[in-house]
Amino acid sequence: MAKRIVILGAGESGAGAAVLAKKQGFDTFVSDMSAIKENYKAMLDERNIAWEEKKHTEELILNANEVIKSPGIPNEAPIIKKLNELGTPIISEIEFAGRYTNAKMICITGSNGKTTTTSLIYHIFKKAGLNVGLAGNIGQSLAYQVAECNYDYYIIELSSFQLDNMYNFRANIAVLMNITPDHLDRYDHEMQNYVDAKMRVVRNQTADDAFVYWNDDPIIKKELPKYRHGKLYPFAEMKHEGAAAYTHEEQLIFTEPTPFNMELEELSLTGKHNLYNSMAAGISANVAGIRKETIREALGTFTGVEHRLEKVATVNGVEYINDSKATNVNSCWYALQSMKKRTVLILGGKDKGNDYNEIAELVKSKCSGLIFLGADNSKLLEFFKDYGLPIADTHSIEDCVKEAQKMAKSGDAVLLSPCCASFDLFKSYEDRGRQFKDLVRKL
Repeated sequence: MAKRIVILGAGESGAGAAVLAKKQGFDTFVSDMSAIKENYKAMLDERNIAWEEKKHTEELILNANEVIKSPGIPNEAPIIKKLNELGTPIISEIEFAGRYTNAKMICITGSNGKTTTTSLIYHIFKKAGLNVGLAGNIGQSLAYQVAECNYDYYIIELSSFQLDNMYNFRANIAVLMNITPDHLDRYDHEMQNYVDAKMRVVRNQTADDAFVYWNDDPIIKKELPKYRHGKLYPFAEMKHEGAAAYTHEEQLIFTEPTPFNMELEELSLTGKHNLYNSMAAGISANVAGIRKETIREALGTFTGVEHRLEKVATVNGVEYINDSKATNVNSCWYALQSMKKRTVLILGGKDKGNDYNEIAELVKSKCSGLIFLGADNSKLLEFFKDYGLPIADTHSIEDCVKEAQKMAKSGDAVLLSPCCASFDLFKSYEDRGRQFKDLVRKL
């Protein structure tokens, strides 16, 4: 009898996992507590994969030999607790997909910068003419691509939730951008639990693999001795012993495996955080054996990522910037730090246990006003009330953009960099960013 695999959650990762499970001959069942999108239903129906929506039928789930869990489902969900009591193995879609491919895996994680870095690495690999797929938090699901495509390399953006249920999966090149507090609501408000999840990216690495990381991150430095990992390729702004990339006199210098330099002004992405993203991407491509000329050219032609410091429009001398992907405080810190103009900052949404002290000094030095956009802005109002800045308290994107237009003067910038998740008023951070852009373009 075929082994039974149950997939919980039928979004991009769940539907992809189901396609691969069916192809590998498993008795496959998909269950989602929410409604399943029509395109995923069609994908499942085409392959005669059984599914249910808006419920979890226990007798169809608890008989699984193995369960693939969507990263969005918390461990506290009643069905997960029951599966844990039964001792049923629960894995991630990434873990499952890794069993059925010999492709090289380049895996990127970190609290901030991972989407840009992942997209940048993919851009370099494509420029080099390699047979490469983009997966994880962006692109199509890894499992779907393993089932339907035959790539030699996968560039995979991994969240801490995806890393949580990975056990035997191995990253040939692991990239860790940084570790700052994020998603603590999912980790019992214990920073160490979150740190442990992020460090799982080096699990199962051998001496033949590579670990690319930010050398100046105090948490990574502290954690590193606890783990086995591939050869170390640290990057930093200033030169230090063993640095695989650093800057010197307006040059970006790569030291190994193939040494080469490029002018900082040749980089297409600006700001210190993007310098780190470019370093991590350049090292990863260098380790993979891509020619230095190709890396140099690709780092100069990359156009950036939607919802990440994305310039929307300039209206009446005011520049509007969409950084909706800034769903934590550290991400907003990077955005503010890169601003050259006086800034009207838009904050708010679903707070994940945020500490706004991290951006306090930048708000004082860079901001000309604050706009709060959320269902409940009381925490923000309390924190920023004595900053002496104009404040607008809004509960819809329409009111928010109206207030921004009133508050900003010619020469200012309006920055949507909310520090918070979007689920109080929007479907996703993408939905929040697109609504913002649509309204700004109508001004």
